[in-house]
Amino acid sequence: MTVRGRFAPSPSGRMHLGNLLAALLAWLDVRSQGGIMVLRIEDLDPQRCSLNKAEQLVEDLQWLGLDWDEGGLEPEYCQSHRSHHYQVAFDRLEAMGLVYPCYCTRAERLAASAPHASDGAVVYNRRCAQLTQTQRDMLEAQGRRPAFRVRVPHQTVTVDDGHMGPYTQQLDTDCGDFIVRRSDGVWAYQLAVVVDDALMGVNHVVRGCDLLTSTPAQAWLHRTLGYQPPAFYHLPLLVDAQGRRLSKRDRDLDLGVLREKYTPQELVGWLGWLAGLQKEPKSATPRQLISRFQWSKVPKKSIAIGST
Repeated sequence: MTVRGRFAPSPSGRMHLGNLLAALLAWLDVRSQGGIMVLRIEDLDPQRCSLNKAEQLVEDLQWLGLDWDEGGLEPEYCQSHRSHHYQVAFDRLEAMGLVYPCYCTRAERLAASAPHASDGAVVYNRRCAQLTQTQRDMLEAQGRRPAFRVRVPHQTVTVDDGHMGPYTQQLDTDCGDFIVRRSDGVWAYQLAVVVDDALMGVNHVVRGCDLLTSTPAQAWLHRTLGYQPPAFYHLPLLVDAQGRRLSKRDRDLDLGVLREKYTPQELVGWLGWLAGLQKEPKSATPRQLISRFQWSKVPKKSIAIGST
Protein backbone atom coordinates (compact mmCIF):
# COMPACT_ATOMS: atom_id res chain seq x y z
CA MET A 1 0.00 0.00 0.00
CA THR A 2 1.31 3.44 -0.93
CA VAL A 3 2.00 5.62 2.09
CA ARG A 4 -0.06 8.81 2.05
CA GLY A 5 0.99 11.25 4.73
CA ARG A 6 0.08 14.82 5.46
CA PHE A 7 1.13 17.99 7.15
CA ALA A 8 -1.95 19.86 8.31
CA PRO A 9 -1.02 23.20 9.89
CA SER A 10 -3.41 25.86 11.10
CA PRO A 11 -2.75 29.34 9.65
CA SER A 12 -3.37 31.10 12.95
CA GLY A 13 0.13 32.53 13.27
CA ARG A 14 3.72 32.03 12.19
CA MET A 15 5.03 28.50 12.65
CA HIS A 16 7.50 27.88 15.47
CA LEU A 17 10.30 25.36 15.75
CA GLY A 18 8.01 22.61 17.09
CA ASN A 19 5.72 22.97 14.07
CA LEU A 20 8.74 22.75 11.79
CA LEU A 21 9.94 19.55 13.45
CA ALA A 22 6.51 17.97 12.92
CA ALA A 23 6.48 19.10 9.29
CA LEU A 24 9.99 17.75 8.67
CA LEU A 25 9.35 14.35 10.26
CA ALA A 26 6.00 13.97 8.48
CA TRP A 27 7.78 14.76 5.21
CA LEU A 28 10.66 12.35 5.93
CA ASP A 29 8.23 9.57 6.94
CA VAL A 30 6.58 9.85 3.52
CA ARG A 31 9.63 10.48 1.36
CA SER A 32 11.65 7.66 2.95
CA GLN A 33 8.93 5.24 1.80
CA GLY A 34 8.34 6.70 -1.64
CA GLY A 35 4.89 7.89 -0.62
CA ILE A 36 2.59 10.81 -1.39
CA MET A 37 2.67 14.00 0.69
CA VAL A 38 -0.50 16.04 1.21
CA LEU A 39 -0.58 19.61 2.51
CA ARG A 40 -3.92 20.45 4.13
CA ILE A 41 -4.73 23.89 5.51
CA GLU A 42 -6.72 23.59 8.75
CA ASP A 43 -8.38 27.00 8.69
CA LEU A 44 -11.63 26.05 10.44
CA ASP A 45 -11.74 29.06 12.75
CA PRO A 46 -12.42 32.24 10.74
CA GLN A 47 -11.55 34.46 13.72
CA ARG A 48 -8.02 33.09 14.03
CA CYS A 49 -7.12 32.04 10.49
CA SER A 50 -6.69 34.03 7.32
CA LEU A 51 -5.60 33.62 3.71
CA ASN A 52 -2.58 35.88 4.27
CA LYS A 53 -1.38 33.63 7.09
CA ALA A 54 -1.95 30.55 4.94
CA GLU A 55 0.06 32.06 2.10
CA GLN A 56 2.89 32.84 4.51
CA LEU A 57 2.77 29.29 5.84
CA VAL A 58 3.08 27.84 2.34
CA GLU A 59 5.98 30.16 1.53
CA ASP A 60 7.76 29.19 4.77
CA LEU A 61 7.51 25.48 3.94
CA GLN A 62 8.88 26.10 0.45
CA TRP A 63 11.72 28.16 1.93
CA LEU A 64 12.66 25.18 4.12
CA GLY A 65 12.70 22.86 1.10
CA LEU A 66 9.60 20.85 2.07
CA ASP A 67 7.42 20.04 -0.93
CA TRP A 68 4.14 18.18 -1.38
CA ASP A 69 2.33 16.24 -4.07
CA GLU A 70 -1.24 17.31 -3.37
CA GLY A 71 -2.94 20.19 -1.67
CA GLY A 72 -1.73 23.56 -0.51
CA LEU A 73 -3.98 26.55 -1.09
CA GLU A 74 -6.33 24.70 -3.44
CA PRO A 75 -9.86 25.12 -1.99
CA GLU A 76 -10.56 21.39 -1.74
CA TYR A 77 -7.59 21.07 0.64
CA CYS A 78 -8.62 23.98 2.89
CA GLN A 79 -11.01 23.08 5.69
CA SER A 80 -12.88 26.37 5.34
CA HIS A 81 -14.14 25.05 1.97
CA ARG A 82 -15.05 21.54 3.14
CA SER A 83 -18.10 22.13 5.34
CA HIS A 84 -20.32 19.97 3.14
CA HIS A 85 -18.17 16.93 3.92
CA TYR A 86 -18.44 17.56 7.65
CA GLN A 87 -22.19 18.03 7.38
CA VAL A 88 -22.55 14.61 5.72
CA ALA A 89 -20.60 12.96 8.54
CA PHE A 90 -22.59 14.89 11.17
CA ASP A 91 -25.86 13.75 9.59
CA ARG A 92 -24.67 10.13 9.69
CA LEU A 93 -23.82 10.39 13.38
CA GLU A 94 -27.15 12.06 14.06
CA ALA A 95 -29.01 9.28 12.21
CA MET A 96 -27.27 6.79 14.51
CA GLY A 97 -28.58 8.66 17.55
CA LEU A 98 -25.07 9.67 18.64
CA VAL A 99 -25.39 13.46 18.53
CA TYR A 100 -27.06 15.73 21.08
CA PRO A 101 -27.10 19.51 21.68
CA CYS A 102 -25.12 20.95 24.59
CA TYR A 103 -26.17 24.34 25.94
CA CYS A 104 -23.53 24.61 28.67
CA THR A 105 -21.39 27.70 28.95
CA ARG A 106 -17.69 27.17 29.50
CA ALA A 107 -18.11 27.66 33.26
CA GLU A 108 -20.99 25.20 33.32
CA ARG A 109 -19.00 22.67 31.29
CA LEU A 110 -16.17 22.81 33.79
CA ALA A 111 -18.56 22.57 36.73
CA ALA A 112 -20.30 19.61 35.13
CA SER A 113 -17.08 17.75 34.44
CA ALA A 114 -14.70 15.59 36.41
CA PRO A 115 -10.90 15.75 36.10
CA HIS A 116 -9.18 12.78 34.55
CA ALA A 117 -6.65 11.53 37.07
CA SER A 118 -3.73 11.05 34.69
CA ASP A 119 -3.56 14.39 32.90
CA GLY A 120 -5.98 16.79 34.58
CA ALA A 121 -8.27 17.00 31.55
CA VAL A 122 -11.99 17.33 32.18
CA VAL A 123 -14.58 14.82 31.08
CA TYR A 124 -18.10 16.07 30.41
CA ASN A 125 -20.76 14.31 32.49
CA ARG A 126 -23.55 14.36 29.87
CA ARG A 127 -25.56 16.98 31.70
CA CYS A 128 -27.27 18.16 28.49
CA ALA A 129 -27.86 14.65 27.21
CA GLN A 130 -30.60 14.34 29.83
CA LEU A 131 -32.54 17.48 28.83
CA THR A 132 -36.12 17.15 27.64
CA GLN A 133 -37.30 18.94 24.52
CA THR A 134 -39.18 21.40 26.73
CA GLN A 135 -36.00 22.25 28.61
CA ARG A 136 -34.12 22.69 25.34
CA ASP A 137 -36.82 25.02 24.03
CA MET A 138 -36.60 27.10 27.22
CA LEU A 139 -32.82 27.44 26.91
CA GLU A 140 -33.08 28.51 23.27
CA ALA A 141 -35.77 31.03 24.21
CA GLN A 142 -33.19 32.53 26.59
CA GLY A 143 -30.81 32.99 23.66
CA ARG A 144 -28.68 29.91 24.25
CA ARG A 145 -27.28 28.35 21.10
CA PRO A 146 -26.06 24.80 21.45
CA ALA A 147 -22.86 23.12 20.53
CA PHE A 148 -23.27 19.50 19.47
CA ARG A 149 -21.58 16.55 21.12
CA VAL A 150 -21.16 12.97 20.02
CA ARG A 151 -22.01 10.33 22.60
CA VAL A 152 -19.12 7.89 23.04
CA PRO A 153 -19.69 4.29 24.19
CA HIS A 154 -18.41 2.48 27.24
CA GLN A 155 -15.54 1.06 25.21
CA THR A 156 -11.80 0.60 25.60
CA VAL A 157 -9.81 1.74 22.58
CA THR A 158 -6.09 1.05 22.12
CA VAL A 159 -4.05 2.83 19.48
CA ASP A 160 -0.75 1.15 18.64
CA ASP A 161 1.26 4.28 17.98
CA GLY A 162 4.12 3.66 15.56
CA HIS A 163 6.57 5.65 17.68
CA MET A 164 5.22 5.96 21.22
CA GLY A 165 3.77 2.43 21.44
CA PRO A 166 0.31 1.33 22.63
CA TYR A 167 -1.95 3.99 24.16
CA THR A 168 -5.29 3.02 25.71
CA GLN A 169 -8.36 4.96 26.84
CA GLN A 170 -11.76 4.08 28.21
CA LEU A 171 -13.76 6.43 26.01
CA ASP A 172 -16.59 7.39 28.34
CA THR A 173 -14.40 7.98 31.42
CA ASP A 174 -11.10 9.14 29.89
CA CYS A 175 -12.38 11.11 26.92
CA GLY A 176 -16.08 11.77 27.37
CA ASP A 177 -18.60 13.07 24.87
CA PHE A 178 -16.72 15.53 22.67
CA ILE A 179 -17.91 18.49 20.64
CA VAL A 180 -18.24 18.02 16.88
CA ARG A 181 -19.77 21.42 16.12
CA ARG A 182 -19.36 24.59 18.15
CA SER A 183 -22.22 26.83 19.23
CA ASP A 184 -21.14 29.43 16.63
CA GLY A 185 -21.54 26.83 13.86
CA VAL A 186 -17.82 26.19 13.34
CA TRP A 187 -16.99 22.52 12.88
CA ALA A 188 -14.80 21.06 15.59
CA TYR A 189 -11.31 19.73 14.94
CA GLN A 190 -12.14 16.19 16.09
CA LEU A 191 -14.75 15.71 13.37
CA ALA A 192 -12.99 17.62 10.60
CA VAL A 193 -9.63 15.88 10.98
CA VAL A 194 -11.21 12.42 10.85
CA VAL A 195 -13.33 13.20 7.79
CA ASP A 196 -10.45 14.87 5.96
CA ASP A 197 -7.91 12.14 6.63
CA ALA A 198 -10.41 9.52 5.48
CA LEU A 199 -11.54 11.30 2.31
CA MET A 200 -8.00 12.32 1.36
CA GLY A 201 -6.78 8.74 1.76
CA VAL A 202 -4.27 9.64 4.47
CA ASN A 203 -2.92 6.45 6.06
CA HIS A 204 0.07 7.85 7.97
CA VAL A 205 -0.42 10.67 10.49
CA VAL A 206 2.69 12.22 12.03
CA ARG A 207 2.10 14.90 14.66
CA GLY A 208 3.08 16.10 18.15
CA CYS A 209 2.41 13.94 21.17
CA ASP A 210 0.17 16.66 22.65
CA LEU A 211 -2.47 15.13 20.34
CA LEU A 212 -1.93 11.56 21.51
CA THR A 213 -4.74 11.82 24.08
CA SER A 214 -7.25 12.66 21.33
CA THR A 215 -6.23 9.70 19.16
CA PRO A 216 -8.40 6.90 20.61
CA ALA A 217 -11.52 9.04 20.14
CA GLN A 218 -10.47 9.78 16.56
CA ALA A 219 -9.82 6.09 15.86
CA TRP A 220 -13.28 5.26 17.25
CA LEU A 221 -14.88 8.01 15.14
CA HIS A 222 -13.13 6.70 12.03
CA ARG A 223 -14.62 3.25 12.56
CA THR A 224 -18.04 4.59 13.53
CA LEU A 225 -18.21 6.49 10.24
CA GLY A 226 -17.07 3.41 8.32
CA TYR A 227 -13.47 4.49 7.76
CA GLN A 228 -10.18 2.73 8.45
CA PRO A 229 -8.07 4.69 10.96
CA PRO A 230 -4.62 5.72 9.75
CA ALA A 231 -1.38 4.61 11.36
CA PHE A 232 -0.37 7.21 13.96
CA TYR A 233 3.13 8.38 14.82
CA HIS A 234 3.44 10.91 17.63
CA LEU A 235 6.69 12.77 18.08
CA PRO A 236 8.06 14.40 21.23
CA LEU A 237 7.40 18.05 21.95
CA LEU A 238 10.06 20.72 21.97
CA VAL A 239 10.22 22.51 25.32
CA ASP A 240 12.29 25.33 26.78
CA ALA A 241 14.76 24.98 29.65
CA GLN A 242 11.87 25.18 32.14
CA GLY A 243 9.99 22.36 30.39
CA ARG A 244 7.42 24.72 28.88
CA ARG A 245 6.01 23.64 25.52
CA LEU A 246 6.67 25.93 22.58
CA SER A 247 3.58 27.68 21.27
CA LYS A 248 2.55 30.21 18.63
CA ARG A 249 0.91 32.31 21.32
CA ASP A 250 4.22 33.05 23.00
CA ARG A 251 6.08 33.48 19.70
CA ASP A 252 8.71 30.99 20.85
CA LEU A 253 11.31 30.56 18.12
CA ASP A 254 8.96 32.12 15.59
CA LEU A 255 9.96 31.32 12.02
CA GLY A 256 9.91 34.99 11.14
CA VAL A 257 12.68 35.53 13.69
CA LEU A 258 14.50 32.32 12.78
CA ARG A 259 14.62 33.24 9.08
CA GLU A 260 16.53 36.42 9.97
CA LYS A 261 19.19 34.42 11.81
CA TYR A 262 19.56 31.13 9.93
CA THR A 263 19.63 29.70 6.43
CA PRO A 264 17.07 26.95 5.64
CA GLN A 265 19.89 24.39 5.59
CA GLU A 266 21.05 25.45 9.06
CA LEU A 267 17.52 25.17 10.45
CA VAL A 268 16.85 21.79 8.83
CA GLY A 269 20.19 20.48 10.05
CA TRP A 270 19.43 21.65 13.58
CA LEU A 271 16.03 19.99 13.48
CA GLY A 272 17.62 16.80 12.15
CA TRP A 273 20.02 16.85 15.08
CA LEU A 274 17.22 17.40 17.60
CA ALA A 275 15.38 14.45 16.02
CA GLY A 276 18.39 12.17 16.44
CA LEU A 277 19.10 11.92 12.71
CA GLN A 278 22.47 13.67 12.91
CA LYS A 279 25.27 13.48 15.46
CA GLU A 280 25.77 17.22 15.31
CA PRO A 281 23.66 20.22 14.21
CA LYS A 282 25.38 20.66 10.85
CA SER A 283 23.61 22.12 7.82
CA ALA A 284 21.51 19.76 5.74
CA THR A 285 18.68 19.80 3.23
CA PRO A 286 15.53 17.75 3.81
CA ARG A 287 16.53 15.39 0.99
CA GLN A 288 19.90 14.75 2.60
CA LEU A 289 18.10 13.52 5.72
CA ILE A 290 15.91 10.97 3.90
CA SER A 291 18.50 8.19 3.99
CA ARG A 292 19.15 8.86 7.70
CA PHE A 293 15.53 8.78 8.78
CA GLN A 294 14.41 6.01 11.11
CA TRP A 295 11.76 6.27 13.82
CA SER A 296 14.04 4.31 16.14
CA LYS A 297 16.44 7.29 16.18
CA VAL A 298 13.78 9.84 17.18
CA PRO A 299 13.54 10.53 20.94
CA LYS A 300 10.34 9.68 22.78
CA LYS A 301 10.72 12.15 25.64
CA SER A 302 10.30 15.90 25.33
CA ILE A 303 13.32 17.63 23.76
CA ALA A 304 14.69 20.65 25.66
CA ILE A 305 16.25 23.36 23.54
CA GLY A 306 18.40 26.31 24.52
CA SER A 307 18.11 29.89 23.42
CA THR A 308 18.95 30.79 19.83
